[in-house]
Amino acid sequence: MRAPISTLLAALLLCLALPALPVMAQTRPPNLQPVPEPPPPPKGFELDPALEPQITIIRRGTDTVEEHRIGGRLYMIKVTPASGSTPYYLVDQQGDGKFTRQHPQDTGLRPPMWVIHSF
Repeated sequence: MRAPISTLLAALLLCLALPALPVMAQTRPPNLQPVPEPPPPPKGFELDPALEPQITIIRRGTDTVEEHRIGGRLYMIKVTPASGSTPYYLVDQQGDGKFTRQHPQDTGLRPPMWVIHSF
């Protein structure tokens, strides 16, 4: 079975154009201007510094602990072990001061693991 001439011609032109693609991607247009500063927010939409999160980084032993607060209230703690394992989070879900551990890869799915029969 033979391919039509137009298919072969298109494949040949594509092969010839591929080396030129990285060169075209690296060229910059002349006379670039810096991006201007954004305008200030409209009246009534200013940022409230009391609502900005405050992060305190503490070294406890070999672990790094980041305490996240909003309005002075601690709502999340990120613990990064020095051993190189993935960090885990302690989160105050209800705002009552009781922290639950959350892992970044944890989906929250807990299958039932009942013993039905043992020998």
